[in-house]
Amino acid sequence: MQWDGEGLLIGVRRHGETSVIAEVMVAGKGRTLGLIRGGRSTKLAATLQAGNTVQVSWRARLEQHLGTFAVELIDARAADLISSRTRLYACQLLCDHLRLLPERDPHDRLLALAVEALDDKSTHDLAVELARFELALLDELGFGLDLSACAVTGTTDDLTHVSPKTGRAVSREPAQPYCDRLLVLPQFLIADVPAAPGDLLHAFRLTGHFLHLHVWDPRQIEPPAIRDALVEALR
Repeated sequence: MQWDGEGLLIGVRRHGETSVIAEVMVAGKGRTLGLIRGGRSTKLAATLQAGNTVQVSWRARLEQHLGTFAVELIDARAADLISSRTRLYACQLLCDHLRLLPERDPHDRLLALAVEALDDKSTHDLAVELARFELALLDELGFGLDLSACAVTGTTDDLTHVSPKTGRAVSREPAQPYCDRLLVLPQFLIADVPAAPGDLLHAFRLTGHFLHLHVWDPRQIEPPAIRDALVEALR
């Protein structure tokens, strides 16, 4: 079996003395692993960096096998990311998030959002893209928040908070007596508006709460170590 595709390199680990196993998020194929023989050579060092976009050719005798990769560099994004610590940390966080996805399950929306975030050179824009990515990640994993209408009144206007238990939006008036128990809903997450001061912190608190509730805690895994420091830097 064989297929070709373009994808985002999200991880590389050593395998034996000369080879590596690469993890690539491929359009139409999802998170895919493959053996690259000779992958530890200096010739491939610049290509096999997380954050790069590569053309891959995957080959295996059977579909369920690990398979082998032949890779060709398309966008050497990693070299540019190294010049900015914030963008480099963002790349690490995005790659950690993408590894939460089931293997070989296509998630092209998340791939597109990750690439868009990595290509944002503005710190503010990067923060907005990361928050939107985490919200989309919850949705793709089957734990999407219902931010379309108020859980109490059914109205679609003036949605300001989210229930930490149900993940449903609440509008301003019914939320007032319970603001200390609810999560703030930044408007840039539900509308095409700029992020106001303080919105980014509220956005990451919102997505972080539900990532803990539905993903990290049930799987008994620690959140990405870089996330808190990155969120603080992005503020």
